[in-house]
Amino acid sequence: MLVHAICQETGANLFDLSPLNTAGKYPGKSGLAMMLHMVLKVARLLQPSVIWIEDAEKMFYKKVPKEEKELEPKRLKKDLPKSLKLIKGEDRVLIIGTTKDPISADIKSLCKMYSKIILIPRPDYGSRHILWKQLIKNQGGEITKALDLSSLAKISDGYTPGHIVQVIQSVITKRRILQQANRPLTAAEFVIPLAKIDPVFQEEEESLKNWYAKTPLGKKRIKAATGKEEEEGGAPVKDKGKKDKNAKKKGKK
Repeated sequence: MLVHAICQETGANLFDLSPLNTAGKYPGKSGLAMMLHMVLKVARLLQPSVIWIEDAEKMFYKKVPKEEKELEPKRLKKDLPKSLKLIKGEDRVLIIGTTKDPISADIKSLCKMYSKIILIPRPDYGSRHILWKQLIKNQGGEITKALDLSSLAKISDGYTPGHIVQVIQSVITKRRILQQANRPLTAAEFVIPLAKIDPVFQEEEESLKNWYAKTPLGKKRIKAATGKEEEEGGAPVKDKGKKDKNAKKKGKK
């Protein structure tokens, strides 16, 4: 959703170099080189451009799952970073990678590829309320008094915007849109499909936060946060220790 929002707001062209999208296309080393050359050349000619890599962790897998070996998810690992060096500072070309499972990737290789890694938090109550309202409208649904958006925002705590989109698309079909005049939408209709999806559990969220703390940007934010705490706490502990020692010496004299 963020990638499409960026393209929409900037009027950028989108190029999809995701492992699943490139699987089986332009086979061999020469084919791979041709594909990267064409994408980067066209992206620079039609700038602003966004080169998107969905499931960015697949390119840097620690161990490729058996069911994905045929897709060759790591085929761009060596050539893509080299090709990106051809993009100059004045070029309006943005590389974006998105991932739901960064822990399965080699963190060093991933950090070399992406200069900034941002952890996107789960939406809070206010954000979920806006998401339900706007996404239902976008799908063709009508917001009436019969639809309790507040309840939907509360019960969807822990779910991502993608989960909410999935639920809305499953409920608001073309047939259901035609029935709205006689039977308005209700919150209960969205509860069952939402319950079938697993939310982001606290354990998973904590593991992602711990992983993020190991990235360069994560380390900087932790240092910045601890620096603020020291300022708010007053004088450092070392200074207090010195004062105590001096007090003891005076007492002895």
